[in-house]
Amino acid sequence: MTANELRQRHAGRSAQPAEATRACAISLIDRRTGSVHRVNGAPLTVFSRNPAEAAADLLRHRDASLWDVRIDTIPAGAP
Repeated sequence: MTANELRQRHAGRSAQPAEATRACAISLIDRRTGSVHRVNGAPLTVFSRNPAEAAADLLRHRDASLWDVRIDTIPAGAP
């Protein structure tokens, strides 16, 4: 999902839905390999309660044909 698609999906909402306030893990995905992008061997993953904003930040200044994001909701009560 691209940053623009995320912005459009969340545009116009005055209050965030319950699922948007849940913690999420947002990973940067290399479309060429389908793998999570790694920095010094560690996967680039951001944790946020606002996944649309975090995804937009990860995709900013990146070629949308090469990069994507994966958003995983962290279950309530997970360690």
